[in-house]
Amino acid sequence: LQLIRSKGCAAGLVFNPAAPLDVLEWVIDKVDLVLIMSVNPGFGGQSFIDSALRKTERARRLIDASGRDIRLEVDGGIKADNIRRVADAGADTFVAGSAIFGQKDYRAVIDAMRSALAA
Repeated sequence: LQLIRSKGCAAGLVFNPAAPLDVLEWVIDKVDLVLIMSVNPGFGGQSFIDSALRKTERARRLIDASGRDIRLEVDGGIKADNIRRVADAGADTFVAGSAIFGQKDYRAVIDAMRSALAA
């Protein structure tokens, strides 16, 4: 992380569903982004793992307590029907793949997600 940042790049950590957040406490001063995986990496179209909400809430508390401007992103199973819950858990950045690209009307899906976030 120090090397990445010394080269002028933003640095981030990714936490898979089974990975604990413990390491974040030790390096939070060296990260610009925390990514919580809400599916097991490997292929698209998987269902959102609800325990990612608790992990997102905990990551948000750690980030807020640090006083740093760190993005909190969630990737996997993000859809119009759950994006609001993910935002309420503390995420400010979302990755939606098959929820958008698996539909004929991308704009309609993105508009539905934006509406859910605005509600």
